[in-house]
Amino acid sequence: MVKSEEKLLAAGIYVLSLFFPIIAPLIIWLLKKEESSFINFHGKEYFNFFISYFVYSVVAGILTFVIIGIFLLWAIGIAALIFSIIAAIKAYEGQEYHFPWIFRLIK
Repeated sequence: MVKSEEKLLAAGIYVLSLFFPIIAPLIIWLLKKEESSFINFHGKEYFNFFISYFVYSVVAGILTFVIIGIFLLWAIGIAALIFSIIAAIKAYEGQEYHFPWIFRLIK
């Protein structure tokens, strides 16, 4: 059973990432990953998500020279926002959430 503090901190990883994309989630994850496998899972999942969507954004940025990249950047931004909100809700409910379309580099 996941404690309410763990749920809140895991959800905080995603909510704070909307304002402080790297620093806030990294601090929470590094401070609590040894104490909670739930927070460790969500920290890894967030950083895999961040790396993947950063790569997608770079590719879309390059494709702006062919116009389609502009639309891709919008789609990536909207998807990232929606998936972050869903992940925060799932974490607060005590569930593990797997982001779609990400590379799982951090295991």
